Amino acid sequence: MPLTQTPAPRHLTIATRESRLALWQADHVKALLEQHGHRVTLLGMTTQGDQILDQPLSKIGGKGLFIKELEVALEEGRADLAVHSLKDVPMDLPPGFALACVMAREDPRDAWVSPNYPGLVDLPPGAVVGTSSLRRVVLLRDALAKLGRSDVQIAPLRGNLDTRLRKLDEGHYAAIVLAAAGLIRLGLAARIRHTFEPHEMLPAAGQGALGIEIRADRHPGMPDVAALLAPLAHAETWLCVAAERAVSRAMGGSCSMPLAAHAKLLAAPGQPTQLQLQACWGNPQDTAPLLHAAASLQSPAGLAGISRHQAEALGQQVAAQLQAGGAH
Repeated sequence: MPLTQTPAPRHLTIATRESRLALWQADHVKALLEQHGHRVTLLGMTTQGDQILDQPLSKIGGKGLFIKELEVALEEGRADLAVHSLKDVPMDLPPGFALACVMAREDPRDAWVSPNYPGLVDLPPGAVVGTSSLRRVVLLRDALAKLGRSDVQIAPLRGNLDTRLRKLDEGHYAAIVLAAAGLIRLGLAARIRHTFEPHEMLPAAGQGALGIEIRADRHPGMPDVAALLAPLAHAETWLCVAAERAVSRAMGGSCSMPLAAHAKLLAAPGQPTQLQLQACWGNPQDTAPLLHAAASLQSPAGLAGISRHQAEALGQQVAAQLQAGGAH
């Protein structure tokens, strides 16, 4: 992504979780800002989501637990921005906060990680597959049902990326499912035995993208942090995740619900640009089939002809399809 001129250099502090992946993400943003002449320091923090590891996220408040302490640092002025995995960011931020930048996306797909088994079909009888996500639970359950594998158990898996891999290597699970982006960013792509295509396992809203949060109501005398972040933004990714997050927002706003949403932009010479959005929802309490929905919009004017408002309207349209089918 080409870097463009930014306002006058200044000192910035980034609030970040202290997991290896979160620190990689913060360091990535730090390096980009330093290319523009800014001085950047990191403020490492431990969040509630990092501390509570013996319960599923869906039962203790969702993935928003990973950002609350970082928002306190922003509110108190100890930090200027916070870097998040976008799939961990609630659909509606608290008053006074804003998503100021969405960066270019890494691979949004899910990854199958197993030392012994290349895929679902290869699992031995009674195998245990680990995941922390209700979305992955319902999608794995659907895939296993199609294989006639009612013997396979899907078990909770919490902890940072290194902890999850360690639990796998210690034999607690036959395989685990993780976001491919985190493995790639930490140089662990060799651990991936299979990358699920979207038709096999539809990704979560925002998966693979980094979002930068700031205070939206900073003192008028302070420089506009959003303007400093503008060169880091990636328009195509932001449109896609706006559509995806709009599905989740319309479905209730929780990033812990059993919901998948994935958008992509298609552009070909001489053809209108298309924003395509797919979503699916499953009920973790029963074995009813997954509900699927899809919609798209076209722009003869290319990427510039699609606004974030239009992308969000597309997400609302897809959410309405899911709700009409019984999703809640």
